[in-house]
Amino acid sequence: MDNKDNSRKNDTVFAEKAFDEKTLDIGRIARVVKGGRRFRFRALVVVGDKKGKVGIGVAKGADVTAAVTKAVEVAKKNFITVKTYKGTIPHEVQAKVGGSNILLKPASVGTGLIAGGVVRSILEVGGVSDILSKSLGSSSKLNTAYATIEALKQLVESKDWITNQDKKKTSKKVEA
Repeated sequence: MDNKDNSRKNDTVFAEKAFDEKTLDIGRIARVVKGGRRFRFRALVVVGDKKGKVGIGVAKGADVTAAVTKAVEVAKKNFITVKTYKGTIPHEVQAKVGGSNILLKPASVGTGLIAGGVVRSILEVGGVSDILSKSLGSSSKLNTAYATIEALKQLVESKDWITNQDKKKTSKKVEA
């Protein structure tokens, strides 16, 4: 029976290691009370499997490790699938959250990840290897992260695109 218990423990260890975690931001927040200020920490974390799944999480805790642990759990619950084509994205997308405006463009093979800070970390753990990006407006890490996720949600695979040929086919069917 001991062997079964050990194999279960090993399975859970491997399951936890399947995801890559990056802490994007740790912020100290304060609540003002009668005796002064009470400090807590807010963590912004991105979790991904480098194969197309990525999620971000934000959580607060009494200390940094508690905040990061909570944020990782939140991120795992908020996974999205990144639709990629040959290591890049299928088309250009743009998203705006708060004051942050993110523009993502596909790039040819070998270009690499042309992105900075938060956007770069999210795309790395999401499994995108070639992309061009531009961050406009606010430099808030939280809003930039949310805007990047919104942009990735807008991606549509090339097989699902509606083209002029598709419109012609549907109009011929209606006429017949």
